Amino acid sequence: MIGYKRKQAMGLAMLALVAGCGPQAPPPKPLPPPPVAVVIPPRPMPPDFASPNLTVPQADATGLRYSVNRNITPAQTVWNLRSAYNVAALNCPEPKFAEIVINYRVFLKAHAKGLAAFNRKVDAEFRGKYGAAFIAPREKYMTEVYNHYALPPTLDAFCTAVLAVSRDARAIKPAELEAFSARSLPNVEVVFDDFYRRYDAYRLALADWTARYGPAPGAANPASAPGSAAAPVAPVQGLGGTGAVVPVAPLGR
Repeated sequence: MIGYKRKQAMGLAMLALVAGCGPQAPPPKPLPPPPVAVVIPPRPMPPDFASPNLTVPQADATGLRYSVNRNITPAQTVWNLRSAYNVAALNCPEPKFAEIVINYRVFLKAHAKGLAAFNRKVDAEFRGKYGAAFIAPREKYMTEVYNHYALPPTLDAFCTAVLAVSRDARAIKPAELEAFSARSLPNVEVVFDDFYRRYDAYRLALADWTARYGPAPGAANPASAPGSAAAPVAPVQGLGGTGAVVPVAPLGR
């Protein structure tokens, strides 16, 4: 009996050996690598919550953009600075800008004669260019000035700039008004130059993003969509009833 079992075990061992010498099953194929996740960065957004369809002025060969505050006479420079005061006094209601209204009243009182004289000079300049019908083109130009200052995305920076100018103005004498305006108006205008540069950078970033990932559903193309800007400011009669355009009657009269 024991001999039978030993023979049976030896037979099984021989069968296993013979089976091991046969063809081997191929090893299992490796699993494919997991798909690479495509991480899409956020779509670029306009600076300062601006409209994605805003049209900005083009820069000239010198790098400067067209502005109602460039290439103007000294008298117009004074009046445009005064207009910046007016817009800021009406459109900068936050407590941190409250000083603007106070300083604007002081400015109007301290420079009443000078402002009236510069206003008459601006009238004379428009009359010399347009003749007896000068009031309409002057009002059109001044409306552009006020709308320029009222561009919503730049409002906080504009208010900050005018606040600084209004503080500086408290120390000037009437004879210094023209020189003060010449050096101060660029400090206001730089607000818009900076915004336009950042808006151009946004458009370039958006074009690159769109080329890589495709347009977002329902997204407007700022390069081709019609422009949008600040809501027009309705012109009304201004200082002394002389044809100067301001959104409302000036403060401190």
